[in-house]
Amino acid sequence: MTDDKYLKGTTTVGIVCSDGVVMATEQRATMGHLIASKTAKKIYQIDDFAAMTTAGSVGDAQQIVRIISVESKLYKMRRKESMTIKGLTTMLSNLLSGQRYYPLMVQLLVGGYDKHGPELYSIDALGGNIDEKRVVATGSGSPIAYGVLEDRYKENMTTQEGVELAVRALHNAMKRDSASGDGIDVVIITKDQFTRLELEDVKKVRELLN
Repeated sequence: MTDDKYLKGTTTVGIVCSDGVVMATEQRATMGHLIASKTAKKIYQIDDFAAMTTAGSVGDAQQIVRIISVESKLYKMRRKESMTIKGLTTMLSNLLSGQRYYPLMVQLLVGGYDKHGPELYSIDALGGNIDEKRVVATGSGSPIAYGVLEDRYKENMTTQEGVELAVRALHNAMKRDSASGDGIDVVIITKDQFTRLELEDVKKVRELLN
C-alpha cells in the first residue's frame, strides 16, 4: 500500500541563534524497509516568520499543516498581526491533546522570529511542548544528531554558523540511521526574512564537512 500516511522516518533539527532560528531536515521517507521517497518535504512555512518540522506519519503531519496554516491566517486577518511562536505552539498542543484517544503520530518542532525574538519549541504526539533554548532534534536519527549538536553548539551563534551545525548534525545522522538520508532541507528565519536554502548552497556546506 502506498498511501502517504504510512510514510515515515526522519531526522529534524532546530537551533536557536543570536539573530534567528535555523531548522533543517533530511528528505527521506520510508515504509518499513522501502525508501518510499527521496524528496519528502518535512519543513513547512506556517506563517510569515514561522516554520514547523515534522517527524512521524506524513499524512498526519500534512493534516496538521493545513489546519495551523489556515488558523494563523485567520488570526492575522482578525488581529492585524501575526500570532507569536508560543501562540502557534499552544494551538498545536491543543489540537494534538484533543486527539489523545486517536493520536496523530507526529513529533513537531515549531520555530521562528516574533516580537520576543528567536523562539523554538518541540511538541510531542499528545500535545506536550518544551521551550527549547539551544538545540533540539527529533525523529529516528535524533540520538546521533544530538551528539553533534551538543558537542559543537555555542552561545550566540549566528544563523550562518547554525546552518553549518545543522547540516553537520544531519550529515552524521544520515550515515548511521537507515530511515534518514538523501537531501537536506534548511530554513533560516530572522527578524526580516524567511529563507529556504537552495540545494546547491546546502551541497556546498556538505562538501566542506568531508
